[in-house]
Amino acid sequence: MKIISGFLKFILGFVLAIAVLLGSGLTIALYFVNRTSVPPEKPLFANDNPPSEPKSETPKATPVKNTSTPKPKPTPTKTPKKLPPGAYKARVTWPQGLSIRDKPSLNANTIGGVAANKILIILEDSQDKRWQKIRVEDTEQEGWVKAGNTRKLE
Repeated sequence: MKIISGFLKFILGFVLAIAVLLGSGLTIALYFVNRTSVPPEKPLFANDNPPSEPKSETPKATPVKNTSTPKPKPTPTKTPKKLPPGAYKARVTWPQGLSIRDKPSLNANTIGGVAANKILIILEDSQDKRWQKIRVEDTEQEGWVKAGNTRKLE
């Protein structure tokens, strides 16, 4: 009887040791699987949208009027061209401004640029929606800019 009792204790100890090893191995495996399933932070490139930053409100200085200088004569203003169908006005949101290219490609020639906060007319989007054909409102210059760097005006 003592031999059977000793054998049962041995079997029970062996089964418990295997269960502890399997449980701890499974726990470690799940830990590493969960750690590798978290995607890394998205890198920022020069032509991506900048992260939104809180705008600080600074009081605007009021201009001082000088009554001794004559007022300039009003110049006639150009009547703005009507927008083509599907076109809309937008503002440049990229802080460094945008490069205007002759074709919708990073390898295309740069034919100009447009500063930040400048108002543009978006004429069309490329088929892959990565580029926008624009017209600069002031200069009437047309070309392609990287999409996602403008915000539609109401």
